[in-house]
Amino acid sequence: MQRRKFMALIGGATATWPFRAHAQQPAKSIIGFLNGTSPQGYGRFLTAFHRGLSETGYVENSNVEVEYRWAEGRYERLPAQAADLVRRQVAVIVATSTPANVIARAATTEIPIVFTTSSDPVELGLVASMNRPGGNVTGAATLNVEVDSKRLEMLRELVPGAATFALLMNPNRPGVQAQSVALEAAARSMGRRTVVLSAASESEIDTAFANFAKQEAGALFVHTDAFFFSRRDQLIELAKRYAVPAVFDRREYTELGGLMSYGGSVTDVYYLAGIYTGRILKGEKPADLPVQQSTKVELVINLKTAKALSLSLAPTLLASADEVIE
Repeated sequence: MQRRKFMALIGGATATWPFRAHAQQPAKSIIGFLNGTSPQGYGRFLTAFHRGLSETGYVENSNVEVEYRWAEGRYERLPAQAADLVRRQVAVIVATSTPANVIARAATTEIPIVFTTSSDPVELGLVASMNRPGGNVTGAATLNVEVDSKRLEMLRELVPGAATFALLMNPNRPGVQAQSVALEAAARSMGRRTVVLSAASESEIDTAFANFAKQEAGALFVHTDAFFFSRRDQLIELAKRYAVPAVFDRREYTELGGLMSYGGSVTDVYYLAGIYTGRILKGEKPADLPVQQSTKVELVINLKTAKALSLSLAPTLLASADEVIE
């Protein structure tokens, strides 16, 4: 009798062991990924992010999951997408693109946030300071704001006869007004005047290019913006149609046929964000992780486009390029 009770006890325990073992397995951490634009063209950036993440021991679909939210260039979608990630109680929110940075910061003060931005994170109110972020937010920033004036100088060198530069800017981008003022001041110091062309939709981009000639502008400066990046095919096609010498911030524009791009390395900040995301998943606090400033910049020139615009490029400019597309 005692033996039968003992065997029944062992049998019952054995039957529950697999379930208990399964219940004790730790659930995968979930990363929320928030971006103001669309996934098209972000392949190399996401690869860089996952490379950084893997260096800390995390691999998507293995020991971590990623919930992606893309606003498709419609920034008004971001608040609901950020709120959804907060409701899902993701372990970390990775906010890439400046509009997503600001919205994520407003959505939660508890869930850690890792950002990538081309703006000043202190001016945006994301962190208290670069060295001591404080709160639940940290991340990585490119040098795009710092190189804006340099981009203007290159535009002047490309089109020395242009007395007026047109600045294509998205009025819905956070911090755009201050950056517009800084660009106008930089242009004045070069003896050039500026006109601002605003666009926050596909139709407004069409209108901006149609108005370019009316403004008697000789060259176009396309401001850093996630929505513009999502519409890069449209921008390049319009620049070709209207024969507009234009300078951009990312190499992807130049690869499509844009004249020139000069700006901070986006792949580098995504890689750095991946590392920080992994470190936070391991238990580190955003407040203890200084904002990382990427110092990598890239100059890419499309020589074929320059020839189509009848532009003669200085040998020194070509020699300084990271890549010349022929």
